[in-house]
Amino acid sequence: MADGARRIMIEAKGLSKYYGPFVAIKDISFSIPEGQIVSFLGPNGAGKSTTMKILAGYLAASAGTARIAGFDMTVERLEGARHLGYLPENGPLYNDMTPIELLTFFAEARELAPAKLKERIAVVVEQCALKDVMEKPIGKLSRGYRQRVGLAQALLHDPAVLIMDEPTAGLDPNQIRDFRDNIKVLGKTKTILISTHILQEVEAVADRVILVHDGRLLFDGTPFALREGASLEQTFYRLTGGRGATGGARA
Repeated sequence: MADGARRIMIEAKGLSKYYGPFVAIKDISFSIPEGQIVSFLGPNGAGKSTTMKILAGYLAASAGTARIAGFDMTVERLEGARHLGYLPENGPLYNDMTPIELLTFFAEARELAPAKLKERIAVVVEQCALKDVMEKPIGKLSRGYRQRVGLAQALLHDPAVLIMDEPTAGLDPNQIRDFRDNIKVLGKTKTILISTHILQEVEAVADRVILVHDGRLLFDGTPFALREGASLEQTFYRLTGGRGATGGARA
């Protein structure tokens, strides 16, 4: 099905964020249709987290509009949040809680009915392979398991949209592979925007790449188009390595 025939689930239109004279992001625009996995690529400090926080409704834009499932996240945040699962880089985990306690807490906060609460917890525990650690304090879990718990809470209400900020940071190679496999499965039924500065992430999971640098959008297209006959590493360096690249390539 062509993108034009699919519902737009994530939309950034002219997003800008200023902190006094500092420009965090400037005039970023893109739209993502349902069923697409998109890598939000850029070096550290490029503006990825700022953009994602605005899309998720956690940060107000200085200019522009962010929409989730058609809802303006400035004035319709609660409606948009019902369709959104958000996993920030440092997720909202409480070390003294066990995974079952944390998931129950978030399910109740989302006002899931008791029967639905039990059903959804069972589903996300299976999806994220948490069965063996459900009664263990989160503070005692490995980084990989904590990421699984964070993903589980983002999936609790079965959102149509997932936004994840650097979800594989700090994971070992086996944990990264498991996480990527999980994303591929979730991408069959959900729209996913996943930020990273790790080039291997792009080819491993993404249908599309949005590249930002110095708060501005430089590229929006397929991983194949981004390579331009070279390696992703070479193209990434050319666009972000301080050689004065300011153009907005688009494919």
